[in-house]
Amino acid sequence: MSNLPKIAWIGLGIMGSPMSENLIKAGYSVTGFTLEQDKLDRLTAAGGTAAASIADAVKDADVIITMVPASPQVEAIAYGEAGILAHARQGALLIDMSSITPQTSVDLAKNAKERGVRVLDAPVSGGEAGAIEAVLSIMVGGDKADFDEAKGIFDALGKTIVLCGPHGSGQTVKAANQLIVAVNIQACAEAVVFLEKSGVDLAAALDVLNGGLAGSTVLTRKKDNFLNRDFAPGFRIDLHHKDMGIVTDAARNVGAALPVGAVVAQLVASLRAQGDGGLDHSALLRAVERLSGAQV
Repeated sequence: MSNLPKIAWIGLGIMGSPMSENLIKAGYSVTGFTLEQDKLDRLTAAGGTAAASIADAVKDADVIITMVPASPQVEAIAYGEAGILAHARQGALLIDMSSITPQTSVDLAKNAKERGVRVLDAPVSGGEAGAIEAVLSIMVGGDKADFDEAKGIFDALGKTIVLCGPHGSGQTVKAANQLIVAVNIQACAEAVVFLEKSGVDLAAALDVLNGGLAGSTVLTRKKDNFLNRDFAPGFRIDLHHKDMGIVTDAARNVGAALPVGAVVAQLVASLRAQGDGGLDHSALLRAVERLSGAQV
């Protein structure tokens, strides 16, 4: 019998499926629930157990991990008669790894405490590739004792794991992360269009740029997307649009000016309005191409 905690995983999407599979590979018992049968089949094929409901998934779990798109989905799975808090056992640890508003995380922790459930907010960065390779950055908010207890789980999912402060702090750092990533992708996209219109060998140019001060994880991860115009979603524009709304709203609340971030947020919104919301966020290149006169 394993001494590792029993895990319930709610949300088996682009990020959740490979992350849950990495926990199974690390020896954890994982029971999962999601709305799509094919995702449940994938979990069982990897050695996990499919649950018929949230209640069935969480009832015997020591740790409950959630990975869903946004605050409304977190609230939907956490609250109500069919939700996590109604069926989790006393003393269970709920780790929400979704990217949501800091206030949603604070409220969840408060409401869960009343039910005897501990909470960490632990959003991640690294995209689908980082999830598959188990090299995610994980930014955590909550109590240190709970963080220490969950560290083994985090170690199976990522490489850079930091307790950032009290409840909501992980989400605040994730919002800043999404700001930096969006601005970086936009700058790369503008550079790509500039280079191509100038007749430069794009592959060679991106290689040398990535070896200097202009280099970044974004350019490393997204270079092939730009070169091949491959915008299969690793992280969808729809989700980055949501995240830019989170960071601009949170910045307004604390009195922080985001002049460049606000412009990029509008560019993300415009790309989404043009029907590209389901594409990878590297598709910001398409918006720059349109502005530069290309038909895409």
